[in-house]
Amino acid sequence: MRYVVRLAGRELALDVRGSEVRIGGRVLAASLEQVPGTPLYQLRCGARCATLVLVRQPEGWLVQRGGEVWVAEVRDERSQLVRAVEAPARRGEGAGLVRAPMPGLVLRVEVEVGQPVAPGSGLVVLEAMKMENEIRAPGAGRVKAVLVKAGETVEKGSPLVELGTEG
Repeated sequence: MRYVVRLAGRELALDVRGSEVRIGGRVLAASLEQVPGTPLYQLRCGARCATLVLVRQPEGWLVQRGGEVWVAEVRDERSQLVRAVEAPARRGEGAGLVRAPMPGLVLRVEVEVGQPVAPGSGLVVLEAMKMENEIRAPGAGRVKAVLVKAGETVEKGSPLVELGTEG
């Protein structure tokens, strides 16, 4: 699986295949194991070993090591594809149909008709490939219609929510 990690102002492309990680042209044996019942993780990369605190945050992962703290954004190939699908909608107004970027199961609908939404507000949570994916509002608007309900299966491109202009 390919990942893009943004950490401390740097962006790294990682290709993970089992216990092998390719960073740029280097291939390293690596593992990341959680200490049960704690936010502590043991990272082994090549001959190096480090203990990290990793906590999931809305904006990414909070990473702490040796008294230093960073926020890391981690995107896999699928989430990058979702961003690419959503990007054209973000450039416009919030009005219009918000569609499923992938097939999946609707876990939660986080809005109701008449509710105002800000750009980036959560609308629907889809489960795809055993991962939760929050579908967000492309811009400011008001919910005109909710076109799905929890438990429903949707295909890629299915309309989820219709947004109107705020007002």
